[in-house]
Amino acid sequence: MHTPKPALGIGLVVLGAALFIINAGASRVALRHGVDPTMLTTVRVTFTFLVLLLVAALFRRTALRPPSGRLLALVIAHGVIGVAVLQWTYFMAIDRLPVGMALLLEFQAPILVALWARVVQKQEVRPRLWVGLSLAIVGLAAATQVWSGAHFNSVGIAAGLAAAICFACYFLLGEASVTQLDPMRMVLWSFGVATVAINIASPVTSFDTALLGHHVSLLGRLSGWSAPLWLVLAWVVLLGTVVPFFAELSALSFVRATTVTMFAMLEPIGVSALGWAWFGESLGVIAVIGCVAVVAGILIAQSARVGQPVEPPLVT
Repeated sequence: MHTPKPALGIGLVVLGAALFIINAGASRVALRHGVDPTMLTTVRVTFTFLVLLLVAALFRRTALRPPSGRLLALVIAHGVIGVAVLQWTYFMAIDRLPVGMALLLEFQAPILVALWARVVQKQEVRPRLWVGLSLAIVGLAAATQVWSGAHFNSVGIAAGLAAAICFACYFLLGEASVTQLDPMRMVLWSFGVATVAINIASPVTSFDTALLGHHVSLLGRLSGWSAPLWLVLAWVVLLGTVVPFFAELSALSFVRATTVTMFAMLEPIGVSALGWAWFGESLGVIAVIGCVAVVAGILIAQSARVGQPVEPPLVT
C-alpha cells in the first residue's frame, strides 16, 4: 500500500487530464488529413493494446492470464462496447462537431449511469440527482446556445450521444468486474477484445502506410506548423492514451478515486478551451458558463449514488 501523497496524486491526475485534452486536438489533425474515424480507432486501440501487453509482460505478468466464465463475458462486452465502439463514436463526434461539444455530449455518461442505478437497478439515490440532471441539461443548452439557431452535424450529434451510452456501459461493465479483476488485467484484456473486434471491421493492415510520411498541417491557429502524420498517430497512442491512462491509474495509489474522477470531469471544459485556443471555435461567456454548469451537474448527479462502488480507470 502506498503512503497517501495528495500533491503527487493530484499532479498525476492533472497530467493525465491535460494529455487526454490535447489528444482531442491531435486526433482531429489525423482525422482531417486522411485517417477516417474507423481506422483511427483501429490504430489507437491496436497499438495501445500492444503497449499494454508489453508493459504487462515486463512488470505485471499476472495480468496476462485471461479471465474466465462470467468475468470473460463482462470483459468481452466491456472491450467491444466500452472500448472499441466508444472510441469509434468519439472520433466520429470530434470529426463533425466542435471538440468541446463532442466531449460535453460524451460526458453525459455519468448521468446515464446514475439514472440506470435509480430506474433499472432500483438503487437508492439522493434527491440531488435531479438537480444535477437539470443543471447539466440547462448547461448543455447554454454551451451550445441552441436558441441562436446554430446548426450542428446530425451524424456528429448522434455519434456524441452514442459515445455517452458507450461510456456509461464502460462504467457499468467496469463496476461489475473491477472488484474481482486487477484493473491492469481488466484493461489489458478489454483492449485485447477491442483490438480483435475493430480489426475485423477495419484491419490495421489496410491502413495506407504512404500517409505516414506526409507532413500535415496542425490546423487552426497552428496551421503554420506541420508534423509527419506518423508522429501525430504516435502522440494519439502514447501521449494521448497510454501515458495519461497510467498517470490516472497510478494516481489512485495516492488519492481517492473520487478525486481522480472529479479532475477527469473537468475535461469537457478543457477541451472547449482547446477548441477555442487551437481551432478558433467560438467560446462566448454564456458558452463558458454552460460548460461549467454541465460539469457541475455531472459531479452533482454522480455524487447522488449511495454506496458507489469503485470505478474503473477512465480512458477517453
